Amino acid sequence: MSGLPGAAEGGFHTLRDGAGGRGNAMVQSTPRTSEAAAGPGKRPKLRCHVVPGVHRLEHAYVNCYVLEEAGALTIVDTAHPSTWSVMLRALTALGRTPADVRAIVLTHAHFDHLGFARRAQMEWGVPILAHVEEQELAAHPYSYAHENPRLIYPVQHPKAIPALFGMVRAGALRVKGVTGLEPMRPGEVLDVPGHPRVVFTPGHTFGHCALQLAAADAVLSGDALVTFNPYTGGEGPQIVSGAATADSAKALESLAALAETRASVVLPGHGREWRDGAGAAASVALAAGPS
Repeated sequence: MSGLPGAAEGGFHTLRDGAGGRGNAMVQSTPRTSEAAAGPGKRPKLRCHVVPGVHRLEHAYVNCYVLEEAGALTIVDTAHPSTWSVMLRALTALGRTPADVRAIVLTHAHFDHLGFARRAQMEWGVPILAHVEEQELAAHPYSYAHENPRLIYPVQHPKAIPALFGMVRAGALRVKGVTGLEPMRPGEVLDVPGHPRVVFTPGHTFGHCALQLAAADAVLSGDALVTFNPYTGGEGPQIVSGAATADSAKALESLAALAETRASVVLPGHGREWRDGAGAAASVALAAGPS
């Protein structure tokens, strides 16, 4: 698959897993810059089949996922407003069009996961699913609960500054709210392509949900567990800092629900995938504690 013209951030990289879609070997389009060398968020990257039937689109330090089943698609989380054009390029790279998108599912409604949801709702006419506790936040994406003052983090954690500025450049401060969300219930297997099972993981937000993909032996953890923390710049399994987490104690408790999926691969809302199992990821995050 050849590279595509990129968004304003630079070139658009397309990566593929090796045979079977589960290995770490990848064939990458030109220019030949590895994902590790490029670093998280440097420029948009599409990784095809990060697990079978799942494609990861990384843009400005946030991950969206495209679930593919029988030629139909579900988009999980919608990053930033400017991710709209990046997603259109990604769909083209996958040989698909917006007409193939059947639904958008939100793990939660923070502004950096809600970015182009309203535009997709209006222009594509697709339903948007989320836990009922996220509906108010989706309508007012900057009214989120958080434990700690946000402005102290760039001072205390200067290595997070590139991520914060990258997100702002991608439109993080101009996200439009969205209404009319369809509710999804804990334990429900959603009737959308990929058929994810809803795993209730409150704490980061009050209605946060992870999505288990049994056929792919994976779990989309959203921000219940991340491997890159945009508020500290820290890497490895952890919960998101109190600058953007409503209840860190509850978020740590919800790690047990992720572990109980026994998924082999964790696909987080920020950072690279974790392939040593959901149980191990939850243990590392629990030991790391709040920040």
